[in-house]
Amino acid sequence: MNRKLIMVLIVSLLAMVIYLPLASANVDCFPAETCDDMPYGISEAEILSYPEPNVIPLDVDTEALDDRWYQQITGTIDIYDNPNGQIIGKLDSGFNFVTALNSQDGWTQINTGQWVKSESLATTNYIISRFTGVILPDEPLPYPMAWALVNLYPSSAPGESPLESNGLVYRYTRVNLYAAVELNGETWYQIGVGKWVLQYHVARILPVQRPADVDTERWVSIDLYEQVAIAYEGMTPVFATLVASGMADWPTNEGLFHIFFRTLRKNMSGGTPGDDFYYLEEVPWTMFFDEGRALHGAYWHDGFGYRRSHGCVNLSITDAHWLYKWVAETMGSNASSDIEDGPAVYVYSSGLYQ
Repeated sequence: MNRKLIMVLIVSLLAMVIYLPLASANVDCFPAETCDDMPYGISEAEILSYPEPNVIPLDVDTEALDDRWYQQITGTIDIYDNPNGQIIGKLDSGFNFVTALNSQDGWTQINTGQWVKSESLATTNYIISRFTGVILPDEPLPYPMAWALVNLYPSSAPGESPLESNGLVYRYTRVNLYAAVELNGETWYQIGVGKWVLQYHVARILPVQRPADVDTERWVSIDLYEQVAIAYEGMTPVFATLVASGMADWPTNEGLFHIFFRTLRKNMSGGTPGDDFYYLEEVPWTMFFDEGRALHGAYWHDGFGYRRSHGCVNLSITDAHWLYKWVAETMGSNASSDIEDGPAVYVYSSGLYQ
């Protein structure tokens, strides 16, 4: 084989590998027979010198998590004025949650002058997410950070099957992305020594350049592809977390908005009875930014990192509380109707759903 052909093959192979950041010349590689031509990943020494992301996770806000008694309603339910009293209304079957105030003799009080039969309720406080976002350092992270979206065993190399001996990485684990390799149209990320995961199994923190139209010092970006929200002060990202945005039929709109109204608790309902109806009482730490779409805490699921809402941007209760207080430092009052008062919210997508 002539020298020119050898050089073409080497350049072609090297072009397949993308590093985040660029890997050094002293690297581990796989498979062994191609080490001279196409190194995979960075060295064990480099990984051990920075084994975990340099971020500070928020402490779980247990007080905010446990300050309500959340109940899911099963089926259509009649509402009474008193235990064994008169029916004064009903709630159609759907995805319905209420906050209970009291209970006695098989009855549960859900609001002042409103009682329902306890047999139609199921306590759901146990499903409240304890996930929290992270405070970011002043200096950029040396490697991109991501959260694992599923429980998984990393592969030993890009394209390989999961390997149990690599240890189980739990959902919501924070990982460094040391390097990336494109293989058969998919991206594999190195998260440790001999540990690789597919792009679909992680959600990355990808700070963006401040858009020219952002007109507030504090602002928030929402990446619909990664399902990650980042809070910024000027050009500096200060906080990042996983979210759950709108599904395809009820999208979270892309564009530039402002938080124009916020409230500690908000009852929310929508959809069509018999189809996609929902009723959610006392949704916590609610911040509206696009008509009826809001950033808010969600007590009814632990599915952050995936789309699952009717257009709002769901956060864990801890994260929503943190963001609410951060916004309050700018807006000043408990609520505002002035669209220019609140931080800008930039909604975009860094990739395309397949």
